[in-house]
Amino acid sequence: MRQEDDPVVYARFMPVLVTGASGFIGAHVVCELLARGYSVRAMLRDTKLASIFPNSDKLEIVKADLFDVGSLKNAVEGCEDVIHCAAALYVGAKDVKRDVVDPSVIGVKNLCSVMDDVKRIIHTSSVAAIRSSRFENGQIFTNKDWCEDASETSNAYGFAKAEAEKLIREWASDKEVRLVTIHPSIVFGPILHKRHLEGSMSYLKHFVKGPHFVLDVHINFVDVRDVAIAHVNALEKGENGHRHIIHKEGLWMKEIGKILNSSLEGKYATRKLPRLLAYILAMFHPKLSVNQLKKTLGTHVGYNVGDSFESLELPNYEVKTTLIDSVNSVKAQD
Repeated sequence: MRQEDDPVVYARFMPVLVTGASGFIGAHVVCELLARGYSVRAMLRDTKLASIFPNSDKLEIVKADLFDVGSLKNAVEGCEDVIHCAAALYVGAKDVKRDVVDPSVIGVKNLCSVMDDVKRIIHTSSVAAIRSSRFENGQIFTNKDWCEDASETSNAYGFAKAEAEKLIREWASDKEVRLVTIHPSIVFGPILHKRHLEGSMSYLKHFVKGPHFVLDVHINFVDVRDVAIAHVNALEKGENGHRHIIHKEGLWMKEIGKILNSSLEGKYATRKLPRLLAYILAMFHPKLSVNQLKKTLGTHVGYNVGDSFESLELPNYEVKTTLIDSVNSVKAQD
């Protein structure tokens, strides 16, 4: 039998394009694909970051940029499967339109323009595309919800993720293509490169390298390994067109500190900074703002994941395991 006559063999013979391959989620997706024997084409803006990945004759590195349609066309050529992980985080962005919104929205438009022969696409979205900017304290969101009250000037990240998802769904609506969107909450887990210390892992880096106090902030999170496996399994498992919320637990920062203290050597912060002092801190902190804290201090939401873990057959990492592995990987960077 020829490889192309067996759909399972052929799927692994043709390369899976992973955009944003050097990011926290993207790098784990690449490693998961390689571990399963897939041929992988990892798309990078900076090819020096290829050192993140294990040596493999099934790995191809391609240099491309979401704003360069020509490079995207070259990256997609010969691929029937695309896992689109490339995006920008809000943390530390100076120009939110340029640094957050455009990479997501224009990036998706450009990618869609070159995917004529793609048969399956897994799109990394976020719970930010689901959670509204204004919410009741304790509100539970589902995959039926959309962030529809955001803008470039108010909740730019939610706006970017929701708009990008709408665009790719519109593109897929009249095509014979399998599209699944993955919506992680904040992603923790073992890092594969020091650049992964930024973004979502900044929360846990605080417990290792930050001052010995916590903010009254509630964090919804999930293990990056569950997220990576969700992307790979979604190529074949789960319902076409589905929005999969991949979320494990919501904890206050003080609760995270207590778990770390009971699980690891050392002393981890549990003392909560008073609200007034938190606002003063935000005035001088490069990645915080008073407006941001007004929306988050003392408030929390939750997510109903439905059957996402079952239908995508995820390992469902325990909270304690995720936090221990995360903090140990941060410490290993010293």
